[in-house]
Amino acid sequence: MPEGISVVVPTVGRPSLADLLDRLRPQLDNAPVPVELILVDDAERRGPAATRNRGWRTARHPWVAFLDDDVLPAPNWLDRLVADLDQPPDVGGVQGRVTVPRPAGPADGDWAANTAGLEEAVWATADMAYRRAALASVGGFDERFPRAYREDADLAYRIRYRGWRLVVGQRRVSHPVRPESPWISLRTQRGNADDALLRRLYGAHWHRMLAAPVGRRRRHAGIVAAGLAALALAAVPVRQARRAGLVAGLGWLAGTTEFVVARLRAAPEARRQLGPLLVTSVLIPPVAVGHWLDGWVRSRHARPWFGPPSEGVPADRDPETAPWAAQPTVRSTSAASSADTVADQPLSSLESGRPARSSAWSTLSTVSTPWATGVDSSSATRVSPSVTDRQT
Repeated sequence: MPEGISVVVPTVGRPSLADLLDRLRPQLDNAPVPVELILVDDAERRGPAATRNRGWRTARHPWVAFLDDDVLPAPNWLDRLVADLDQPPDVGGVQGRVTVPRPAGPADGDWAANTAGLEEAVWATADMAYRRAALASVGGFDERFPRAYREDADLAYRIRYRGWRLVVGQRRVSHPVRPESPWISLRTQRGNADDALLRRLYGAHWHRMLAAPVGRRRRHAGIVAAGLAALALAAVPVRQARRAGLVAGLGWLAGTTEFVVARLRAAPEARRQLGPLLVTSVLIPPVAVGHWLDGWVRSRHARPWFGPPSEGVPADRDPETAPWAAQPTVRSTSAASSADTVADQPLSSLESGRPARSSAWSTLSTVSTPWATGVDSSSATRVSPSVTDRQT
């Protein structure tokens, strides 16, 4: 049984936070081990990676359980969490199981299918618990990831690289599909910039190493190239060029049509909003490629996490050839060491070798009421220890 658990919830103040707290209240009031709840307001909009780092660095217990503010824990979530965390010393993290109820009605479409992907996501921090020592050993989340995208896969890989094992537990949360605009698929293409950063950090095989879906970026690039070629050749006053432009245009049309069909197969209900789906299918390829190129340029000075064996990485730890590199579960390794002197340094400090600077986020604001219904806009907010740090 764990000695204590810190539950960290990063939030931007969405209404779903109140539902989450309502689910947690009766469970924390009867916690079988000491538990604290830390709410961290991302008032500066720095992203979930930075917000989670602020939370776990204020944690007082050896296990840190991350929950997103839009999930709903099952009634026995905490009891299952306590059981999940009864692990050998070499286990550094335990993932919960996420279910996504599919709504009936117009919302059940492209966005719902995208959200449903959380059910198959590996090491998703919608519900993921780590030993604080494991987080400290790698400096926590990489704050260069500004969105809720890829930052959890990156962290999980680095923790496993340090020798910790990650396993899947039995606790469950549900992740309702929140209402979104039919144009949300355009905004989500910003994640391509994060993929470009991962390419800089891990090399060409980053998809396999992080067990991340390959996606359609190469197909998008082909569609964009065909479209640009068609436009350029159409302007050339030469018959052969115009014929080539027609062929390129047909290639663009074929690629775009295939993309529409693929989206409808993944989410048949999207037919209810066919207009936005057709428009976004035309716009997504250039938007995705544009974000990837922007990320590639902006991350040009990013330092790779791992070098080839010739640069000091032992052959059996080469991140591109290690047998555990892309496996959701890994073989037992030697127990990892406890937190060292880098425990509370942000990842940027570890990378540069400079000590961490102090931050206003290191200050805790303890509320006097038994339950926090909001968050402090300038600090992490810990629910009163007299209420949550109890053991029956």
